[in-house]
Amino acid sequence: MASIPSFAVGVDLGGTTIKAALVERGVGIQHELSRPTEAEEGPAHVIRRIAEMVQALIERAPNREIAGIGIGAPGTVNWERTAVIYPPNLPGWGIVDLRKELQEALGLALPIFVENDANLAGLGSAHYGAGRPFDSFIMVTLGTGVGGAIIYRNRIFRGATGGAGEIGHMSIDYEGPLDRYGIAGSIEAYIGQRFLSHYARYRLLTQRDSLVHQMAGEDLRDINPRILFEAAQAGDEPAREVLAWAGHKLGCVLAAAVNLLDIHKIVVGGGVSAAGDFILEPARQTLRRYVIPALRDRVEIVRETLGNEAGMLGAAQLVFQLLEHPREDLEA
Repeated sequence: MASIPSFAVGVDLGGTTIKAALVERGVGIQHELSRPTEAEEGPAHVIRRIAEMVQALIERAPNREIAGIGIGAPGTVNWERTAVIYPPNLPGWGIVDLRKELQEALGLALPIFVENDANLAGLGSAHYGAGRPFDSFIMVTLGTGVGGAIIYRNRIFRGATGGAGEIGHMSIDYEGPLDRYGIAGSIEAYIGQRFLSHYARYRLLTQRDSLVHQMAGEDLRDINPRILFEAAQAGDEPAREVLAWAGHKLGCVLAAAVNLLDIHKIVVGGGVSAAGDFILEPARQTLRRYVIPALRDRVEIVRETLGNEAGMLGAAQLVFQLLEHPREDLEA
């Protein structure tokens, strides 16, 4: 078997921004690029932008040789890891065979693997970030939505069709608010960025002594999780109460996941996780309260600090894994 090059390109395809990196195996990111997605221009335009970024990174690789390309995309990805299926925030995409389209745009027959972006954030954490001490953990990404991944023995657990790990759509109250898929009381409907901001606005609207009123504009119309965090850091008790409320909700869903999976370590990433212990400490307290006694002493929540790098690192790591052990992945 021919040796696999030590470099791969990892792409993080978002609705607003495309990020891509040249990754050296076991070392990390060597070069990184970022471009606006311009998603409103449609899939062909976005794929051309990805191809241009990938080509620029290939030219930076030693001897212009890479093992392949990994792409993290929002939403559902087919079992074969070739196509994205009606991804959110990418209008007009429907079902797109990203592998085929990108190979044609590049004019190269390089291996290309597509995977859900939260799954790749988990894989990146497992090999380069806060997940390295654990061979198995649950990854939660707190951002515009709430993403999830299950890492089992340093690989992505995909379920029966590739859709496992959608923790954001697990319900903690079947009479609660609806998320973007219409699921009542899902954790995303409480602590997704838009939902959390909406709750915080109404919770704090009448608390005129809160610092948030000086930071979020008239009627708190500009409120967001970052403002809540900055106010909490400055000692604002109402802001701290909102973040603690969010942390409690997070702890509830994580306890259900731990009880189901018997996986005891949780890694939390994404932009909202920047609130740190204002969210994570209440989550830890709630998690221990609702996990069965036999598992309680083993549970641990840590924060991932790699940010967007986790997804790109995970995308490149997926290339290395699948080229080295393709049969093992099919059987996982």
